Amino acid sequence: MDFDLVIVGGGLAGAALAVALRRSRLRIAVVEASPPMQSESWDQRVYAYSPASARFLDDLGAWRHIDPTRLQPVSEMRVFGDDGGAIRFSAYESGLPELAWIGESSRVHLELWEGLKRQHNVTLFCPARPRALEIRPTGVELRVEDGRTISAQLVVGADGRDSWVRAQAAIDSHVSPYGERAVVANFACSQPHRGVAHQWFRDDGILAWLPLPGDRMSMVWSAPDEVADALMGLDEAAFVARVEKAGCGVLGTLGLLTPRAAFSLRLMRVDTVVKERVALIGDAAHAIHPLSGHGINLGFQDAKVLAEVLCGLENWQDAGELAVLRRYARARAEEPFMLQYLTHGLNRLFGARNPLAGALRNAGMNLTGRLPVLNNALIRYAVNGRF
Repeated sequence: MDFDLVIVGGGLAGAALAVALRRSRLRIAVVEASPPMQSESWDQRVYAYSPASARFLDDLGAWRHIDPTRLQPVSEMRVFGDDGGAIRFSAYESGLPELAWIGESSRVHLELWEGLKRQHNVTLFCPARPRALEIRPTGVELRVEDGRTISAQLVVGADGRDSWVRAQAAIDSHVSPYGERAVVANFACSQPHRGVAHQWFRDDGILAWLPLPGDRMSMVWSAPDEVADALMGLDEAAFVARVEKAGCGVLGTLGLLTPRAAFSLRLMRVDTVVKERVALIGDAAHAIHPLSGHGINLGFQDAKVLAEVLCGLENWQDAGELAVLRRYARARAEEPFMLQYLTHGLNRLFGARNPLAGALRNAGMNLTGRLPVLNNALIRYAVNGRF
């Protein structure tokens, strides 16, 4: 039960990290409570995968095996303010094949998991839950609930925003609840979306319609708690009618495809993403507002960078040494910080209900749309994860 690396959490970020280390000399343990499940119905949890994330997943051998009829490229993004402001991003006008891909979480997860099961240097502990973690100067010892003990040089917390590893390592997190929940559901549409994503900044929250394959779309309505409660309390017909009206009927008549669900939203920052023998990736390292659509892409970039650091080690180097882990921390310091404060600032700006703030935010959107340099810089970030 001796390994070089133990990853707690086999979700998207954790599984991606393990697969990215498939050609390394490292012996890897992955501890996960439950494997991904496949369903023919549409998944409630849908993500916007940046082209950079798609390239990373293709390098891992996962992207090419996803059913193309379950992926939708985004050709255009239209964003509307609450008082006449608007901005438009076009893949065609920027010389790009697409701005992003919209796809279900479960499809990507299943392909990564299939890679893990075939990987010669990975041992899966699933179903398994961690029970105790001891961090020593020379390594870590992780005990799972069934009594087995795993020893390793490094433990990676890829176990979500309520990370058990983060708590056991005494890494402080600072949580700022938004007082909002994301209400999600998928719909059939009577009019084609033509690969266009829509986002509205409204008095009652931020509404996003993401195109799905065929005449379908996925909705994320980030709404104040009282609005989210009202949306969840409506009967199906009233809920669909309210969503249609909120989106100005741009996709015609809607029909509900999946049950609605709601998730609490919060900003979460950590004091550090690494300590001696410990590294955090994905939602264990940062939580941002979903208005940017970049949460999962941050997790994939965490996995990519940490894998690059670990694959570059000499045979005599210890994967858990703080000097090694700080390379990962330095490389990942800027992007999550920028996105956290950008999304937090936008959420607060559009949440302000005074006339001056309203005039500034809508004028800013219109001005950005008229400045090709700034507009293209935003698109480059969305595509490549950097300016």
